[in-house]
Amino acid sequence: MTMVSNHPDATMAPTRFPLVDDDAAHHRFRVHRDTMTSPEIFREEAERIFSHSWLYVGHASEVAAPGDYVRRPVGGRPVFMVRGAKSGNVHVFHNTCTHRGAVVCRHKSGNAKVFQCFYHAWTFDSDGRLTGVPDRDAYGAKLDFSQLGLRPVARMENYRGFVFASFDENVTDLVTYLAGAREYLDLVIDSGDGEMEIVKGTNEYCIGANWKLLAENSIDGYHAISTHDTYFKYLVALGTNLKGGVQGTARDLGNGHAVLEYAAPWGRPIAKWEPLFGKYGPERASRMADVNRNLLIYPNLVVNDIMAITVRTFMPSAPDRMDVTAWEMAPRDELPALRQRRLDSFLTFLGPAGFATPDDLEALESCQQGFSSGGVEWNDISRGMDRVPQANDEAQMRTFWRQWQRQMGDAAYKEVR
Repeated sequence: MTMVSNHPDATMAPTRFPLVDDDAAHHRFRVHRDTMTSPEIFREEAERIFSHSWLYVGHASEVAAPGDYVRRPVGGRPVFMVRGAKSGNVHVFHNTCTHRGAVVCRHKSGNAKVFQCFYHAWTFDSDGRLTGVPDRDAYGAKLDFSQLGLRPVARMENYRGFVFASFDENVTDLVTYLAGAREYLDLVIDSGDGEMEIVKGTNEYCIGANWKLLAENSIDGYHAISTHDTYFKYLVALGTNLKGGVQGTARDLGNGHAVLEYAAPWGRPIAKWEPLFGKYGPERASRMADVNRNLLIYPNLVVNDIMAITVRTFMPSAPDRMDVTAWEMAPRDELPALRQRRLDSFLTFLGPAGFATPDDLEALESCQQGFSSGGVEWNDISRGMDRVPQANDEAQMRTFWRQWQRQMGDAAYKEVR
């Protein structure tokens, strides 16, 4: 570990060390547990990470018709996504009236021609323009009402239906930010011949653990057999051959994104070859039909393309608590019987009361409880550092932590005396 001191008397001066200890020479990668418990780290993350990254807002299919909207928190801030009735464009607005601040979109979803603030009845259309002010004459003739429309987020971009927002107007463009993650989003989208949609309804729950634990867990193949023992016994009882375990690879996709890609002996939403895959070629079609992938798009979006396609976000509400929302994605105009089977797979494994999610919640909350003991300072994330990454290694988690450390800058250090 590198110690840093600028004081002439090093024996008296405080020392600073990085909270992420990346020692490639000794095949050691450690993360200090303050990253999971510190209120100061929690506050710095809100500013340094969630205010300067691209964050998933929703899918364009959720606002398919003019005036359709969905309201949700993004990066801890209230926003809403709406398709303009006149322009037909998808917008993401800050959910606050430009008059005195009250929220203007008060329902979780719906369709509206206008959004009226209930406090003083200022009214805005679905393209954000201010269209109504009670007793407007009282403001005189000089106030420019055209400047008082709803405020869009600093940046908003759409990648093949996936809508992202950033609160940093200087953030790099979305395509560059997504880097290698684009390939895996394309596999999901093209598996439905480019016509994918979010199924109405969500899973929403809280976990009593730090948000970064779920980032790790979502791309962790090492825990599958031990943590989800009941599910794998269930699969074996159905006749599934699991003798080879979870076989696959992990990849660093750049910018903190990572993927776990592995064989799917227990079946996928696209179980076998379909004629439409011919245009993609046999290698890519095989990846669509026969291979699972758990994709993390830094910092807090997970796309699980497994026995169902799950889109999941998680947002810290405290150092030891996060809010999770999950949606199911499916090909548009899917046959009802296939849609029903897909939703059953979504809920059976990934739902709040399914095989996997309660196991993961117990594991993550158990970790958070363990951190409070104070007897151990570091988590070890060194598995697989001396070989080509495999599905049950931890290279993908190291990818996340290296980006976290870059964004946190000098806040990712601890000072001791």
